Amino acid sequence: MSIVDITAFRIPPGARLLGLDLGEKTIGIALSDTRLTVATAMETLKRGKFSADADKLAAIVASQGVGGIVIGLPLNMDGSDSPAAQSARAFGRNLANRLALPIVFWDERLSTVAVTRTLLEADASRKKRSAVVDKVAAAYILQGALERLRAMRGQ
Repeated sequence: MSIVDITAFRIPPGARLLGLDLGEKTIGIALSDTRLTVATAMETLKRGKFSADADKLAAIVASQGVGGIVIGLPLNMDGSDSPAAQSARAFGRNLANRLALPIVFWDERLSTVAVTRTLLEADASRKKRSAVVDKVAAAYILQGALERLRAMRGQ
């Protein structure tokens, strides 16, 4: 479909949103509920070739009733695009060409830092943190977008 601004993000009633935290080696995945109120960490995919990653995401989209995708955009602290943000934009464009869904980018500055801090406060071991940080970061990103959508609807 296409990449849209959050203000133009429209998904069918009862559909879920999929949140993605794109890393160099993994993709953290989160899923919203059908009322678009809560984001839940789902899984972490090991990255491979784009086509294989897109096929895995398409299967999740189909099985979970996903109506839109939120991709974390790792901007520099001054708001400019980082190399990782440019990579995320390219991934989003390529994914938009493969899936008939609206895609929106969401500023994810400091999301991994916030999630890691929360996991440290919960006394999670280093091994446990590394296993969950990407999918929890995806949930953090998706929750931010859900809250913005809720505010736009006046709820």
